[in-house]
Amino acid sequence: MPPMREIPLEEVGMHNKEGDLWVVIDAKVYDLSRFVHLHPGGPDVLYAASVAGKDATDTFFALHRHEVLLRPQYARLQIGTIRGREEQIKPPEPGALSEVPYAEPTWLTSGFHSAYYTENHRRFHHTVRAFFMKEVYPEASRCEESGKRISQELVDKLGALNFLAMRLGPGKHLKGLTLMGGIVKAEEFDYFHELILNTELARFGTRGFVDGLLNGGVIALPPILNYGTPELQAQYVPDILAGQRYIALAITEAFAGSDVAGVQTTAVREGDDWIVTGTKKWITNGTFSDYFTTLCQTDSGPTVLLIRRSSAVSTKPVKTSYSATAGTAYVTFSGTRVPISHTLGGVGQGLRVILSNFNHERWMVVGTSLGAQRLVVEECLKWTNQRIAFGKPLNSQAVIRARLASMIERVEACQSWVENITYQMNHMSYAEQSDKLAGPIALLKQFVSRSGRETAEDATQIFGGRGITMGGMGRIIENFHRTSPFDAILAGAEDVLGDLGVRQAMRKMPKNARL
Repeated sequence: MPPMREIPLEEVGMHNKEGDLWVVIDAKVYDLSRFVHLHPGGPDVLYAASVAGKDATDTFFALHRHEVLLRPQYARLQIGTIRGREEQIKPPEPGALSEVPYAEPTWLTSGFHSAYYTENHRRFHHTVRAFFMKEVYPEASRCEESGKRISQELVDKLGALNFLAMRLGPGKHLKGLTLMGGIVKAEEFDYFHELILNTELARFGTRGFVDGLLNGGVIALPPILNYGTPELQAQYVPDILAGQRYIALAITEAFAGSDVAGVQTTAVREGDDWIVTGTKKWITNGTFSDYFTTLCQTDSGPTVLLIRRSSAVSTKPVKTSYSATAGTAYVTFSGTRVPISHTLGGVGQGLRVILSNFNHERWMVVGTSLGAQRLVVEECLKWTNQRIAFGKPLNSQAVIRARLASMIERVEACQSWVENITYQMNHMSYAEQSDKLAGPIALLKQFVSRSGRETAEDATQIFGGRGITMGGMGRIIENFHRTSPFDAILAGAEDVLGDLGVRQAMRKMPKNARL
């Protein structure tokens, strides 16, 4: 491609009429003569006296996101640059950190320090963000809008990095694996590395895609790793970790949500098999899963089984308020035969298996919610700085600054609590986490999800109509406002978790405690 021509601003001003229309956006000159009637907002907007033949940078950024200029169909309209000027608003380099205040946690902010993160965590973060921006973000945007499942091509790329294995946290399942291209050794990988994955994954404003990106494996594989026989693990785990097979956690029913013990799906012993009959609802990744880690009722009590998809297992999509790319399903087991060897954790021990799995699942949801909330704070800080209302930037209004202050306070409080819990996880065994952290993690999830919904309301008020419009300037705010309730429901409803946290504290009250 030949170098762009340098054009005097005066020359641009001569092209300001129908059939001959140029504009300047951030020192770049665009010929819109043929595009004007294709403009989604109509031609009159472009013929306005403040736009046609003028520097329309401020007008453009009051209406559009910067990414619009990067789309091929619009980028090719550029014919030159303004002589003596340079582009000021550039797309971030893969892996780059934002310079917007509070857009990054303090450990990633220049001049600040952290006792939790090492230099390896920083290198890991840079590599993860660069990969996500280059490889994951384009597909996240497409899938969130279309509702289609993640492509096998991207899954294979993630599998080569052992993405799903890392999202299960540190442990023996990582032994011998090359993680993120060798950035971190398996024996050095910790929960802060996993927290980085969770927060970065949520920075696209594509909540349905977050769950569609193998979240079924994150919550359905631990029971196999912790309670499955070596033979069962060898048969199923490698293909699931590699992304060649998919798995979902099937607990929730129309009959039983937070009341896990109330599930009505039954498993009846018949020779060397279980015969499973019943339904599950709102099962993440269920529409495309090959296996289901399933809680059933037996004569001896709740029991967890690993069930393969077969002609006796059917799924259909459940339409929810977030994207169908998550694969949310209604699952029916119609007399499905399951080998006794596929029992996880022993007959009648299902609640122990499932409840021990909840801590990590809830902590994971907290991490993705935290990443999304920080993105929303960044969006609001940018928007209030560039949006002009009543002749001044929006952030000149005290009421707007008050909302921003509340959003910042919440996200920083969430960050501090999450990092404290993560540090404890790094220094506790699985059994110790179950004993000591079930209550704190439950309270943490309640706090973070409530903070998220409050931040969603504040952000929507700041963005106005754009905050309730799919696509465009407020697309990230609209998506978060619509989908933040998922964090309040999935892995345990807020009120149930708050009560759990307090009950756990009550059990540990010293008998001699008095005022």
